[in-house]
Amino acid sequence: MPYAQSDFVTSMGSTSRTRSLAVLAACVLALGSPGQAQAAEQWGPLAPPNPHLGPHGTSTMHGDAGSSDATPLAGPGPGLRGVGSYPLAAACPTLLQGSDGLVVALCTAIAGRAPTVHLLDPGAGPVGHSLASLELAKGSLLGGVYAYLDNADRLVVVDGDRALLRVAHAKDSQGKWQLRVDTRTDLSGAIPADDNVTGLVPDWSGNVWFATGKGLVGLVTPAGATQTTSLPTGELVANSISAAPSGRIAVATTHALYELRADAAGRPEVIWRATYDRGSARKPGQLSWGTGSTPTYFGPRTGADYLTIVDNADGQVRVLVYASGTGQLVCSQPVLTKGGAGSENSPIGIGRSVFVASTYGYPYPAVPEDAGPAVPPSAPFVGGMTRVDVDDAGGCRTVWENTVRSAAVPHLSTADGFVYTVTRRGLDVTTPLDGYAFTVIDPGTGAVVSNSPLPGTIVDDPLQMSPLVTTSGRVLQGTVTGVLRVG
Repeated sequence: MPYAQSDFVTSMGSTSRTRSLAVLAACVLALGSPGQAQAAEQWGPLAPPNPHLGPHGTSTMHGDAGSSDATPLAGPGPGLRGVGSYPLAAACPTLLQGSDGLVVALCTAIAGRAPTVHLLDPGAGPVGHSLASLELAKGSLLGGVYAYLDNADRLVVVDGDRALLRVAHAKDSQGKWQLRVDTRTDLSGAIPADDNVTGLVPDWSGNVWFATGKGLVGLVTPAGATQTTSLPTGELVANSISAAPSGRIAVATTHALYELRADAAGRPEVIWRATYDRGSARKPGQLSWGTGSTPTYFGPRTGADYLTIVDNADGQVRVLVYASGTGQLVCSQPVLTKGGAGSENSPIGIGRSVFVASTYGYPYPAVPEDAGPAVPPSAPFVGGMTRVDVDDAGGCRTVWENTVRSAAVPHLSTADGFVYTVTRRGLDVTTPLDGYAFTVIDPGTGAVVSNSPLPGTIVDDPLQMSPLVTTSGRVLQGTVTGVLRVG
């Protein structure tokens, strides 16, 4: 999971600042050529596009319904072409681009901490502004982080009043952009008042599936009917959920991984449940006591043959790969052995490969109330990434490990063959003065292809949020005060 809606105003204050931009020309470190990664390996397949989502690669936080964190779009490549900014006085974990090219951002305002929808022009100048904004009802810390764009470019989100909203944008009679709630489905009869939706995704039939923090899983049919089922008491859902073309839905709780489907009567039913090692406590740099993964569908045949998460075992974490449909454990492999043993991020899953980035020790300024204490209370952020491949015999092998200190959710482009992320500079013991860099990685070898400094320090922290690779080859990255644009 990337950054949750954080009330970091307690540590930063409620004042906003307007950032100045610098266009950075040269990359600091170049260890490869632009075609190096693509020439080494071909990446894919991705699962077929979900017909109820917007454009493939840009309509969910993790790129697609299966949360692959892979995109068919090319990024800017190594080095920096330029940097722009949208100073929104808000943290922006969800950035989505519709078929009209505009970006819909779901952010949390610093003042008041209400979820706010912003409409952005990704081709704006060095400093961009919000074309329109719409404040939504506030829920829990994790509530309202996850959303997606439907096939009409509407933002689909559940607000703090437990209403499923579809938020559209259009110009008014004066030519000014407006955001408005196009449809509203009341879910308060299905979701208790002390609970909030933490993840949602459409299936291939058009049902909107959701999971709540307290373990309620439900679906809303295209006609607006709602059906739910409860997972075992005490199992919390702290990350988003994923969907496969088969109609199966993946949900990870703080105790187990599930696949569900709609039964003959249209009710959610559990197909299988697999427990994992959740460790003895929450780790520093994670937001819950359990896996930090949004479950990732991937595979070499359909793009959704397998399902993967990272466990939370004490000492050494492992990536777990299951067969979709049966829940059979295909393989289990130690990861992050050179870095911090813990991950709050959804893995990249593409073809036979899984990529895991460490968040162990990352200095989140706030965590959910029910997260529990971290053990130890804090730790250095040493970083680390691991690539694991599933072989033909059904086993796993580690291809490479590195010590990259990723401060965002890495994304892989199948078009140009690079992994893009923002990394944290400075020492392992983090400070507010740490800087950040736009980092391009060769997924074939794990080598850093380029590492280009970005402007700003603590107010530009990407806080493990997920970037957006746009149709024009730019990368938009949410930060604790707005959105950074590279390219």
